[in-house]
Amino acid sequence: AKHTRKHNNTSRMGSLFPIQNAFHLGAYQVAINEAADLDSTGTTSLSSSDAIEKDCYVYRSYIALGSYQLVLDEIPDDSPSQLQAVKELARYLADPLDRETISQKMKEMLEDPAIAQNATVQLMAATLFAKEGEMVEAMRCCATSLSLELSAFMVNLLISMDRVDAAEKTLAKMVANDDDATLTQLATAWVNVALGGSKVQDAMYVYQELGDKYTWTVKLFNGAATCAMAMGRFEDAEKELLEALQKDSKDPDTLHNLAVCALHLGKPSTRFFNQLKTLTPKPGAVEKMDELEKMFDTASEQMASA
Repeated sequence: AKHTRKHNNTSRMGSLFPIQNAFHLGAYQVAINEAADLDSTGTTSLSSSDAIEKDCYVYRSYIALGSYQLVLDEIPDDSPSQLQAVKELARYLADPLDRETISQKMKEMLEDPAIAQNATVQLMAATLFAKEGEMVEAMRCCATSLSLELSAFMVNLLISMDRVDAAEKTLAKMVANDDDATLTQLATAWVNVALGGSKVQDAMYVYQELGDKYTWTVKLFNGAATCAMAMGRFEDAEKELLEALQKDSKDPDTLHNLAVCALHLGKPSTRFFNQLKTLTPKPGAVEKMDELEKMFDTASEQMASA
């Protein structure tokens, strides 16, 4: 059902909007290119805080593309705190053996009241803590509500913890703040999928609207596919996912969702699982699968020796 949206254009009129929007849609290379275009036209029009924010989006885009080393090489140690936080996230993802130390360093950064007031620092910390499974710490960062993106991350965390009721409350605040923002639209879709039933179709409309209005990304194709799967339309989901696969043949969400679709459609799924296993870092689904395989092997051995 269509409804009139309250338009708050102030947040979308700035020169950083194309970069931010591309990033939130999952069009990471587009975000990098938009920033390069902005640089080539001269960044004199950008305030120093906007210039730092632009760089943060660029390096976060490189992180999303898996280019951790580039981020580590390019961000100097004397850069502003928000860029340091981005660098720490890249370091965390690049070095699985040193994650506890990096997590501790991030906690120490947040102890500085001035740094703790920065939305990007809080967001990078929340992302890192969530990956560490430290949900309370991650939610504490999001609860600062310093940015719409922190609120969106909170919605994501709450849904992952089966607290859709609390996610709805956070979403209501996002809607009141800026209901037409891409992030608010995406968060609305996440909540609607979690609520299920007729709400799933509403979520599907959000993904279609964003894809048609801006650009179809792997993230949006997967969102639409998740909706189709929730409605039992696995052939439709498969079509969306094959489109996503053409854009990125190594995306873990796409491969995982294709494997699920294949199982439901009675098609071979081994190839997708095997492709998932070759990815580094290992996607969460593969780690769980490896654990189950080990448990199965152990149980088989115990039964054989009994």
